[in-house]
Amino acid sequence: MLLRKLFSTSPSGARALPFILFVALTFCQGQFGDASAYWFYFAKTLVGLWLIFEMRPFVTEMRWAFSWEAVVVGIAVFAVWVGINGEWTTQNTLWIKLGLSHPATKPALVWNPNEQFGSGSALAWFFIAVRILGSAFVVPPLEEAFYRSFLYRYIANQNFLSVPLNQFLSVPFFTTILIFGLSHNEWLAGIICGAAFQWLVLRKNRLGDAMTAHAITNFLLGVWVVWRGAWNFW
Repeated sequence: MLLRKLFSTSPSGARALPFILFVALTFCQGQFGDASAYWFYFAKTLVGLWLIFEMRPFVTEMRWAFSWEAVVVGIAVFAVWVGINGEWTTQNTLWIKLGLSHPATKPALVWNPNEQFGSGSALAWFFIAVRILGSAFVVPPLEEAFYRSFLYRYIANQNFLSVPLNQFLSVPFFTTILIFGLSHNEWLAGIICGAAFQWLVLRKNRLGDAMTAHAITNFLLGVWVVWRGAWNFW
């Protein structure tokens, strides 16, 4: 009830706070033992669903929409995501190559439910399903509302609701896609991804197509990860 009251009186809060809470839970993953990475992902997915339900009445542009452009962009971004693979294309290696970081003393935790809970076990398949469905149906609305509806327009004008969704502005465009890209380990693919989703919003003057493209990309990526055992993408 308090959250809805905040959302009803704060357009920026309705678009930014759910994303911030979701990210805060992401930082908790793996902090309480390896298994906590999976349980916190499950918890943040449920919290994310609740946040979407609470914010939806106050973020009117956050409505799913389907178009051929969304399908093409979603598939193309997936192809880019799995196709770009080099020493400079992930933050894990980029900062080391630039001399701004040092190799980790122990291997980073890889999000692999089969390794954690046993290959083919019920828990492993449960967390695989949670990851694919959460990334396809929870992440897109939260991220698109934050990056494309709030951040892009807020950079242009603090009275961000006065900025049309279909207005191209160079500084907000490149700043937003850079921040979006650097929020992912695969930073180069993330920048391309952010540009493609922003283009959809500019073209369609709504978030729905970008949400659909985002969902298609994440769903295909999840299927690819499980099929090819490419757990590094998770």
